[in-house]
Amino acid sequence: MASGWGNNLMCNKKYHFLLPSKDTIGACVEGGGGQKYKYKTDSNNIIGGEIIKSKLNLIEIEGHMMHGVFHSNGFGHLLCVNGSLESPTSSDLPGHSIMDFWDRLCIGLRARKVSLRDISTKKGMDLRLLNTLAYGEPWFGRWGYKFGRGSFGATQETYQSAINALQNMPLALLAHHHVGIININEILTVLSRYQMLSGHSLVTLCDAFHFMLELKSRIPKENNLTSCYPGLLVDTTCRWSPKRVEMAIRVVVEALKRAESRWVSRQEVRDAARAYIGDTGLLDFVLKSLGNHIVGKYLVRRCLNPVTKVLEYCLEDISKAFPKQDQGFRVNDSKGKQQYKITWVQLMKDIYFLYNNILKEHKGLMSNYTGVFATIPTASRIILDTKYFLKEYKGVSEPDSRIEADKSKIYCAIMLATNDGFGVEEKVMTPFECFLMRNDVTFDELKVEVEKTFGDMYLGLRNFTTRSINNLMSPISGIELVFNVMKPGSKIVLGGMKMVKG
Repeated sequence: MASGWGNNLMCNKKYHFLLPSKDTIGACVEGGGGQKYKYKTDSNNIIGGEIIKSKLNLIEIEGHMMHGVFHSNGFGHLLCVNGSLESPTSSDLPGHSIMDFWDRLCIGLRARKVSLRDISTKKGMDLRLLNTLAYGEPWFGRWGYKFGRGSFGATQETYQSAINALQNMPLALLAHHHVGIININEILTVLSRYQMLSGHSLVTLCDAFHFMLELKSRIPKENNLTSCYPGLLVDTTCRWSPKRVEMAIRVVVEALKRAESRWVSRQEVRDAARAYIGDTGLLDFVLKSLGNHIVGKYLVRRCLNPVTKVLEYCLEDISKAFPKQDQGFRVNDSKGKQQYKITWVQLMKDIYFLYNNILKEHKGLMSNYTGVFATIPTASRIILDTKYFLKEYKGVSEPDSRIEADKSKIYCAIMLATNDGFGVEEKVMTPFECFLMRNDVTFDELKVEVEKTFGDMYLGLRNFTTRSINNLMSPISGIELVFNVMKPGSKIVLGGMKMVKG
């Protein structure tokens, strides 16, 4: 028996949906895309040519921005997504835009279930582990993809337990835990850096990685991001007291709050702050120093308007980057001299360092994981072994019966009784399909329509013949009207025999 998607029969037709990249289009064009000339040469002279079929086509080429396939029964697979994760160029589409398009396509096509295999990596890190630790789900989970099946006996329960164990791992225990050659002091230094940047208490592994990934999405690659809390801007060369600088910072931030996330010119911000701060030198100092700094739960963005060539400011609430903390924890610098600066490159290095030294398995060092930390390699392995994810849309292709008052819907599925030489096994082999039938249709007429529809849809049902209707309470004759026995919208299962040669 031909098997297809999961336990379903193999469909007669499948449809490919592609978003080609420039590279894949170029490869197809260079390869002929279906036909190409094969030239015969004599020395250096072309003396003739013949057209041959090229094996190269878009479906076979790897590297598309998106490649998905649907079977005619509504089950599908997302084979690849190759979008830019950050700072896409004009020729790239961001990954989330591609996934938004794919999800809308699935809804429009009334998909039933769609599967994918998540093997995405970045800079040597498995993203399904990194994102699951930070957010409790893989990147594809944003679009509703959930645990499909695990490997090596992993179940949904063990998978969820592994996520919980990893996310809730206390950072405080790191100071008392040394793992072989890992430099625990460097780990604590990196974590303290982001403790200062966040201004919140980072308690667990989830807290740390969640904040760092959220921060990565907000830092422009070409710019530095500096954490700035009242007092941190002040150094020994500053001619204003910490108290006056802190007051000026609050005034500027409040002025930007009133702009309601709108970009405003430097002069507009300066004029609004002048009502409270008379010292223009102090205002100029603060405006110069606040660009791309974090103040409390806000990021003060500054950029040069490419059209007007004027400096502009905007306030962004980044509290969503750390939503789990109800009580803030501020790190105060009593000397008032220290600044913490972070670049996008440094942030990526720190994420990789923590990933490599905390999450990644190191052969030969497994015995060094003791106590509560012994669960880290086990939990990480379970998450890494879970690559197959599934989204259930519960869609079904239904004809519109509103324009045909003399017709009603009924849902039908096929049950096969297979004799393999050891006995007969009955099993429903198809999902229910919707049929729009006349109100006076007979069971014999319904059987003919069902056999034709499922025969056109599945390879294994081309010669299927209905022998019974399995879920009726009592036998019925073929000439009896369907909707005298069944209510419109009911489900019936049609059974038959399919012999399998041993």
